[in-house]
Amino acid sequence: MNQLADSYIQLLKKSLLNELYIENELRILHTFHCMLNKLPLDYSHFFNITKVQPYLLELVQESKLNGTMVVLGQHMPDGKNRPALELRNVTELSHTMVGRKRLDNLQYCMETVLKDQIEGDFIETGIWRGGSCIFMRGFLLAHGVQNRIVWAADSFQGVPPPTWPEDAGIDISRKNLPILVVPLPEVQGLFSRYGLLDEQVRFLPGWFKDTLKTAPIEKLAILRLDGDLYESTMDALNPLYDKVQPGGFIIVDDYEAVQPCKKAIHDFRASRGIHDEIITIDQYGVFWRKS
Repeated sequence: MNQLADSYIQLLKKSLLNELYIENELRILHTFHCMLNKLPLDYSHFFNITKVQPYLLELVQESKLNGTMVVLGQHMPDGKNRPALELRNVTELSHTMVGRKRLDNLQYCMETVLKDQIEGDFIETGIWRGGSCIFMRGFLLAHGVQNRIVWAADSFQGVPPPTWPEDAGIDISRKNLPILVVPLPEVQGLFSRYGLLDEQVRFLPGWFKDTLKTAPIEKLAILRLDGDLYESTMDALNPLYDKVQPGGFIIVDDYEAVQPCKKAIHDFRASRGIHDEIITIDQYGVFWRKS
């Protein structure tokens, strides 16, 4: 890769992760922390936020590396600290939740399929704001690749309510996590901001069970799964796995984060007799290469 292309790709990662303006993210989190705990909010804090909140800075940096969440806490009268999970809906600011390690992994997979001339398009099932798909499209642009499509599959209505027994007790639908609901025009607008909304990006709006079976995809080199639930994971694997070419990659974003997702992966692999090694990316994500 030439130096200019590599510089663009690294800058794209920093922008998608909001590493470029991390101080502004700290200022917002600090403001909510003070509101939550009825603490004085001094405007002078905003000029020295990294010194005012060094511990919070470490948490935010960690979240951008590993794709973890920063959860603010409310100090209760009994001395305990109540995690304010509801604030995730207003403090989730980056264009992707996957973290740098998973973006690095995605880059490795894309570089490998180009180097080894593995045919096929790239797809992510469950794209949220579209950050990983934007990264895939930017990567293709940087390498001058014009014969591959980035497929972006999402309901654009959030995660479906659990209906399968394997997903019992895991309700992250829009009523509980409205932050996961990002309408298609908003996602397309973000692609446009990056200058990456063109004919090499195709959107598949709707529930996976309705869209993926009939999607006009012939071959895949990368299948990136981010559907969270057992049902969503199976609804993506069943119609798409056979389209992944030998030497292509299957990436699972929520493998260690949501246990039904992990079970879906093991059940699917067992049913197909798949023994390709599952490789850890970070504390949540894994991938394997199709033999």
